[in-house]
Amino acid sequence: MAYSLNWDLDPIYPGGITSPEFAAKLTLLDEQIKQFAADVTAYDRFTDTDFSQFIALVDAAQTIRSGLGTVALFVNALYSADYTNPVYRPYQTKVSQLDVAYQAPLNAFAKLLTSFDDDTFAKVLTLPGVNDVAFHLNELRDDASRLLDDRAEELLNNLQLDGLQAWSEHYDTISAGLSMTYTDENGAEQALSAGQALNQLDGYPDNTVRANIMANYEKMWGTAENLAADTINHLAGSRLTEQHAHGYADHLEQPLELNRMSRATLDAMWQMVDDNKHMFKAYFDRKKALLGLDEIGWQDQVAPITNLGDYQPTTLTYDEAAAFVIKNFGKYSPKMAAFAQHAFENQWIEAEDRPGKTPGAWMESVPDIHESRIITTFTGSVNDAATIAHEIGHGFHSSVLTDLPVWRDGYAMNVAETASTFAEMLIANANVQAAKTDAEKVVLLDAKMTNPIAMFLNIHARFIFEDNFYKERANGFVPAARLNELMDNAQQVAFDGILDKRHPHFWASKLHFFIDDVPFYNFPYTFGYLFSQSIYAWAQTQANFEEAYIALLRDTANMSTEELAQKHLGVDLTKPDFWQAGADLVKKDIDEFLALSEQFI
Repeated sequence: MAYSLNWDLDPIYPGGITSPEFAAKLTLLDEQIKQFAADVTAYDRFTDTDFSQFIALVDAAQTIRSGLGTVALFVNALYSADYTNPVYRPYQTKVSQLDVAYQAPLNAFAKLLTSFDDDTFAKVLTLPGVNDVAFHLNELRDDASRLLDDRAEELLNNLQLDGLQAWSEHYDTISAGLSMTYTDENGAEQALSAGQALNQLDGYPDNTVRANIMANYEKMWGTAENLAADTINHLAGSRLTEQHAHGYADHLEQPLELNRMSRATLDAMWQMVDDNKHMFKAYFDRKKALLGLDEIGWQDQVAPITNLGDYQPTTLTYDEAAAFVIKNFGKYSPKMAAFAQHAFENQWIEAEDRPGKTPGAWMESVPDIHESRIITTFTGSVNDAATIAHEIGHGFHSSVLTDLPVWRDGYAMNVAETASTFAEMLIANANVQAAKTDAEKVVLLDAKMTNPIAMFLNIHARFIFEDNFYKERANGFVPAARLNELMDNAQQVAFDGILDKRHPHFWASKLHFFIDDVPFYNFPYTFGYLFSQSIYAWAQTQANFEEAYIALLRDTANMSTEELAQKHLGVDLTKPDFWQAGADLVKKDIDEFLALSEQFI
């Protein structure tokens, strides 16, 4: 193989979790945080006539933020690649403690910003070393108005260690301890971890075996439902308590604020989804016929079509997938292609298919050394190539910001999913265009439908569930049986009755509901997908797409979502026309799928 299936973490800190360099960095961060706290406390804006001390505070805060991001990635990477190993838990706790320790002086710094009158603050924002992070400083100043007194904020932050963060980590313990068996097409019993089962659930080609995996997967999570119910209730309870203390009007105000988008934008997006989900009924009716199914279950929504005419399933080696990604990125952006090649060559990607890895895929930046790391599980399918492209898209987004200050790369999740989904779309479209027969094109169009199914239907179910759950949680504990009902109802509504068999324990099996740092880890995905659809259409009209695209990415942490769309695309996100354009592109793919697949019925 030209490229390794395993990542290299030594450039971050050599030697793994016992690395002396890593230990030294933890010690240094502790010292830097204490010094930053002392300097914020001692700051006097009236004696700092040239604002040099203020600029030093801005620099120190960003240096600490970069360091915290690096150590957090390092521990998370080691843990994610070997998440049944308990050796990493104390280090996760240590990193969390440092993060909490940093939050107190950062809050004090934010309050310090409110001590400047408006004219003085405007002057400060023009200073060298400050002007590039003016947008972030304005956000900090606005956020300071929600903060409680220093002792109360310190208490809230410290309680997170045994509250929000602890319950999130507890879910990891639950997930790591689960396993199941299923019967394969030869009648043999096979064992799977929870993470492996999720991969098989989405991609196992045999209908009967896939249904057997689904039944046992649902049963497996049913055995853990009370533990998972305790966990999700306490996560939500912790979050609601903090939101109430900080004056948020409801459970959606904070996630919207974190994504720098308005409720009008969110409502316009979901309204378009509701207005267009009927187009999926014809698609699923045809897919049901092509798969030879009498009904569609949860496990069938993105199941691969493997028996169509003379089509033989395409499998890729890891090297072939890498070459395909690099080649097709290059058609739109040589810089994207060069970045992807660099990531493969320098072992930034952990892709081996083995037990003990966390489910799913992610990318995280390594701020101190301006690199990224990606984890996924490569099984050889064309969808795996698209997943790798998705995560490399995240990495490319971060890479175009490395020359900017740390506070200029804090882009929100919704626009973060734009670059990744755009990269994934390039590969999905390239797969379809490379088809040599009608049968192959039908299969690849079906594979391409994985994203719109997720963004229009699956993600919408997650949002509906979580919205209703938070409303009920505000009035008390929501037991597992009720959580199952809420999820089943959400899936019926979101899928518009398409699914004959649903996944009531999805609330327990889906990691995203248990992430502690970002509330409502769902609607930003749909936003990013639809926004990327517009970027793809926009790309066809740009004489120098690469330059324009990078300019957009560099602004993602420097303005609101609505301002970003208006500046770079000239569109209003609160109007339905923008969102409908994305649905129309999906409808075009569905129509082509239906026309080409009719001959195989």
